[in-house]
Amino acid sequence: MSVQTTDNDQALALKLWVVLARAQVAISGHAAAQVARHGLTLTEFAILEALFHKGPMLLGEVQRRILVSSGGITYLVDRLERKGLVERRECPEDRRARYAALTPAGEALIAQIFPEHARALEHALAGLDDEDKETAARLLRALGRHAAETRPLAPDEG
Repeated sequence: MSVQTTDNDQALALKLWVVLARAQVAISGHAAAQVARHGLTLTEFAILEALFHKGPMLLGEVQRRILVSSGGITYLVDRLERKGLVERRECPEDRRARYAALTPAGEALIAQIFPEHARALEHALAGLDDEDKETAARLLRALGRHAAETRPLAPDEG
């Protein structure tokens, strides 16, 4: 059973999509510039941040947390290992699995740059007051949950 939509519904959905995409690109630019000063990409930073706040994690857990492919997480952890920021550890319960963990250098770097990162995002998001930020977070969370729980349209439905 499909839900009928109007041209206005579609126009509003397209407008919201464009606004969300443009906002994400603009805000990400602030975050990317901040972490780039430390020789990192945003995705590398996301791995360091996850390990900093959660401790050692299985590579699959890191992959799901930062939304990259299994090949992508391997490549990224390899890069962070070469930089001396992350190390792989054996998983005693499953010989096939590996943990990613911060090295002392990785922990020192993320402890230094995480507050800078938070300030960069605070600066980028200063266009909204606290109440608007709370409202935006609530609305975007609801939107994300709905999209995650809704199956994509089949070819004959779109």
